[in-house]
Formats: sequence, C-alpha cells, structure tokens
Amino acid sequence: MKISIITINHNNASGLEKTMQSVFAQTYNKFEYIVIDGNSFDNSEQIIRNFENLVPSIQLKWISEPDNGIYNAMNKGVEMSTGDFLLFFE
Repeated sequence: MKISIITINHNNASGLEKTMQSVFAQTYNKFEYIVIDGNSFDNSEQIIRNFENLVPSIQLKWISEPDNGIYNAMNKGVEMSTGDFLLFFE
C-alpha cells in the first residue's frame, strides 16, 4: 500500500517548512510527497529544494508554477500521484 501526501502552497514559506519538517519526520516511509507551489515569490522554492534527497526513502515530487486557485493546485497534485491513498496536508 502506497500513500501520496500532497501539500499545496502559495507564498507561505514558513508554514510550508513546518509542514515539510513534519512529513519528513514520519517513521512510516512508504509514501511519496508531492508539493504544488503556486509560483510563490517568497523563498518557498528554496525550502522545497532543501528537502530534496534529505530522506532517500521518501520520494519528493514538486512543481512551482502559476495555477488557477486551490482546487486547480490540488488537482495537479492528484494527477502527479501514484499512491493507493491520497492525503492532503496544508
């Protein structure tokens, strides 16, 4: 059973960092983590990059591009997911 965890973000670098710290601290590691960033102009992209390859067993997928709101961003995450179950963390 594989889980896909999806986080959407737009200009909330501090909240994103806290969320990512929580996700990467999990002991269960059979999941992929997908971050959809709405082309933020804060340092969100750098925070995401800081987590790349941090925990080799966690597959991090992410994009940073303009979207058409929260549901469009969520749908992008669903399209990128390969898990049997989806979880949304904001």
